[in-house]
Amino acid sequence: MPREIVILQCSECKARNYSTTKNKKKTTKRLEFRKFCRVCRRHTLHRETK
Repeated sequence: MPREIVILQCSECKARNYSTTKNKKKTTKRLEFRKFCRVCRRHTLHRETK
């Protein structure tokens, strides 16, 4: 299966809030999204974790 589940982590408080899928063959770099963090209670940058 080419799509793998990845976890998105808040860059400020390090909370792991979201999970999504990505195609590792097409997307080789780490994902970055601006999403709402429930711990920080504001929109922050969320990055893909290992």
